[in-house]
Amino acid sequence: MQARPGPGQGLREHLRLGRKGLAIGIDIGGTKVAGGVVDAEGRILSETRRSTPGSDPRAVEKVIVEVVEELAAGHRISSVGIGAAGWMDLDAGTVLFSPHLAWRNEPLRANLQSLLRRPVLLTNDADAAAWAEWRFGAGKGEDRLVCITLGTGIGGAMVVDGRVERGRFGVAGEFGHQIIMPGGHRCECGNRGCWEQYASGNALGREARILARANSPVAHDLLAAVDGNTDRITGVTVTELALAGDAACRELLDEVGEWLGLGLANLAAALDPGLFVIGGGLCSAGDLLLEPARKAFARNLTGRGFRPAAGIELAALGPNAGLIGAADLSRVSSRMRS
Repeated sequence: MQARPGPGQGLREHLRLGRKGLAIGIDIGGTKVAGGVVDAEGRILSETRRSTPGSDPRAVEKVIVEVVEELAAGHRISSVGIGAAGWMDLDAGTVLFSPHLAWRNEPLRANLQSLLRRPVLLTNDADAAAWAEWRFGAGKGEDRLVCITLGTGIGGAMVVDGRVERGRFGVAGEFGHQIIMPGGHRCECGNRGCWEQYASGNALGREARILARANSPVAHDLLAAVDGNTDRITGVTVTELALAGDAACRELLDEVGEWLGLGLANLAAALDPGLFVIGGGLCSAGDLLLEPARKAFARNLTGRGFRPAAGIELAALGPNAGLIGAADLSRVSSRMRS
């Protein structure tokens, strides 16, 4: 009797057989649309990016088409993968809800296939990033991987036995919307106290603006960096100053790192992964973010001292993980359909 394939074995066989050709990956975030031509080894051959044009769905689709057409010039493209922020009905190719974009039951895949006249795969942007890190990056070879993406908000995804775990209804991984502070800051999702309101780039920028508007003497360099215009302070501003040695900005990053570690401890209690990979734009802070996160994780981990603890590592692919993963997933999907 022939043995049945184990978990992920069929998918791994498709990966082993190889997938020739190039794919385009598009990563749509709250502030930018990034795209790249990606080969079968996860290498980006060319890339471009645009600002996300507000929240108008048609305007966003127009920008995606422009990016794909620019990237496709001079390349033979087999497929296009779209990684978008939000909750997906992946079978229907629909974005059910996006906290940072005005997509509500948006048939994005059908719209883009009509405009592009190419095969299009739609996936969650965090799922795409996790897949890329599992295939080519810091999570390579880990059978229980949780990937956290820190940007405008917090994205999350799991790769289990060589497949992205999307849950029963396709909306797993929205870790940023676990309520970590009941009655806390209002979140775009409608709830209060979501994790991403305390451990994201937006949270870092908000806390820095509060400090600067209080005209605290420790915020002198922060105010000077934006010529006194506190509205210009973002998480990027704080991170750059922290890396340059500013004590106040390092303290702000330390606080965000503590919130990050607390949320990871909650996830470890529920999911028991072997490794957390932390990616997204906020990770340019490196150990200034991860060291306080690791300490808070160890301090809050349930069963600490009597159980193995997951590792916490920076993503290897940086801010390009989402587009690399979207491209590779589209290539896998195209291969499995053929």
